[in-house]
Amino acid sequence: MQKRSNFILFFILYSLTFVSTVFSKELLGTEQLVYNTLAEQLTTQQIQEVIRMNNVWGWVYYIVLPIILYLKILLIAIVLSIGTFFFIQKIKFSQLLNIVLKAEFIFLLPMVFNTAWFYFFKKEYTLEELQNYMPLSLESLFGYENFERWYIYPLQTANLFEVAYWIVLTLLLAKALQVNKQKSFTIVASSYGVGLIIWVAAIMFLTLNMS
Repeated sequence: MQKRSNFILFFILYSLTFVSTVFSKELLGTEQLVYNTLAEQLTTQQIQEVIRMNNVWGWVYYIVLPIILYLKILLIAIVLSIGTFFFIQKIKFSQLLNIVLKAEFIFLLPMVFNTAWFYFFKKEYTLEELQNYMPLSLESLFGYENFERWYIYPLQTANLFEVAYWIVLTLLLAKALQVNKQKSFTIVASSYGVGLIIWVAAIMFLTLNMS
């Protein structure tokens, strides 16, 4: 029963992510932004080739998206299982997957906020602004242009959606383990929190070495 519920949740999550991504791309005119960005550097034919390749890689991304989503959810569930193990709390792995799946729906909101911001409020924008903007984050407060490139990802990660994600994980885990919220938060912080810090540090290191 739990496996069936997890499959349904995953299918809904993937479908909404796919639809949101395609809808945002079309609504915000990403293809035109690419053309405008490259207009002074390449010929029309070269730009069309770049756009064609972007479309090809876009469909490749849509195809591998369920794999990316599944791996992300699986890794977070594994990290949480390690945390519950060290705190001597017994829980089925399928329950942890269910918890992470439910929490992941929060990360659909940034796409909605991002699309709404550029469509209704900031109607004149560049491709770089669209790619770097993260709503309700430290980056959106201070602006990516004021920092070195390797600082942008951690500033984007520090956002209210991430805070909401922690809260949902904590509440759902507390309910599943039948422990108080403080202990549940400690498990989340010592497992997912540590994993997130390592991930952000790795991205910063890679960005620094590639710039």
